[in-house]
Amino acid sequence: MKALIGRNLSALLTSRGLRDTRRALHAFRRRLGGGKPVVHYFHQADDPYSHLAVQMLAPLAARYGIALGISLVAPPDEAAAPEYDLLKNYALRDAARVAREYGVEFPAGAARPEAREVARVNALLAAALRKGKFAELAVEAGRALFAHDAAAIGRLIENHGVASARETQRALKSGTAKRRKLGHYLSAMFSFEGEWYWGVDRLNHLEERLAGMGFDKAPAGTPPLAPYRDLKLGPVPESAHRPVIDFWFSFRSPYSWIAVPRMLKLAHHYNAELRLRFILPMVMRGLPVPRTKRFYIVLDTKREADRAGLPFGRVVDSVGSGAARALAVIHHAIPLGRGEAFAELGCRAVFADGIDISNDEGLIGVAARAGLSAGVVKEALADGSWQQAAEENRKELFDAGLWGAPTFRVDGMPAHWGQDRFWALEQDILEVMTANR
Repeated sequence: MKALIGRNLSALLTSRGLRDTRRALHAFRRRLGGGKPVVHYFHQADDPYSHLAVQMLAPLAARYGIALGISLVAPPDEAAAPEYDLLKNYALRDAARVAREYGVEFPAGAARPEAREVARVNALLAAALRKGKFAELAVEAGRALFAHDAAAIGRLIENHGVASARETQRALKSGTAKRRKLGHYLSAMFSFEGEWYWGVDRLNHLEERLAGMGFDKAPAGTPPLAPYRDLKLGPVPESAHRPVIDFWFSFRSPYSWIAVPRMLKLAHHYNAELRLRFILPMVMRGLPVPRTKRFYIVLDTKREADRAGLPFGRVVDSVGSGAARALAVIHHAIPLGRGEAFAELGCRAVFADGIDISNDEGLIGVAARAGLSAGVVKEALADGSWQQAAEENRKELFDAGLWGAPTFRVDGMPAHWGQDRFWALEQDILEVMTANR
């Protein structure tokens, strides 16, 4: 009964009909008000992704004729961003890569900002909000902050002034409360009429929505400001080297589901060796996933799945016995050469087909489609050695500087986190293959 309720509720939550109804209600309210469409943006001064996103504010407003509601926010709660220290280190490296890909800037050799300088920049930006000069100053201040250029920050303060400590704290508290009220927990977030868009990575969805409403002022055929990035699967370089891809995934991660089929396609296209690194779900490793975060992830995965042409929405949560049983089976499936098939079909079962893998009927049925007999499943469930393998995979994931799924890397290069980084992994594959001709 629980599985039936879960898959029906998730199917409704992610349905196009419900989405379109919500959008229509927001549009009706906006027309009643008679004003411009308003996109709200939430900025955290020491967040690398915010530095990238804020560079899009002026072009976005100019192209789509929108009004901007800008807020300063504090860092996310620990529950919303577990392993925050690892995130801050990874974000510096990732933001530099993303900046190059999307044609925005991020300081070379950027380092984590010092608390004192973050406070000075927050005071500068709180005053800029009041004066209506936020976007331009936020870009300059971010550049100086991540470059550890205290003198440049001082010049900005001298030229533009700062808010008092009280006003600055009030701005941060107000922005953080507004973000929470609207239903989110991260920075670099755009919010428009009930939907959320993270940084430059999700700006394509917002642009598509605004364009579909008739707000795009650019000539027909003009590319969006931040086009969608995915696999290219171009010509395979002649190379004596076979790349090795490490792929960490979880049977409870929605993003893992929409990563697995593309990972298999990528690995096969470039004849790479794919090492499946299964891990326990975060919540089963003691890392919390708050309700607001779960809600956002489901809706975000749905639109990313649609982009990738993959089904998503009939979800039966595998947390607990479902995930553990799936890990036991894949541990046995990999040496039998059926690991890839079970990884894809197992994730699909949980997130698209609405199959409950916590019971024998569901799990054995999925395993059969992956070429595994009921006997193999029973043998796997009686063997607890998967736990040691999952723990070793987790340790290697942390050694790579990351903690969540999906994560991947090629030939021991710096790892990438998230199903929206396949373009970076593909670039790495081409690089190592070209270098080893």
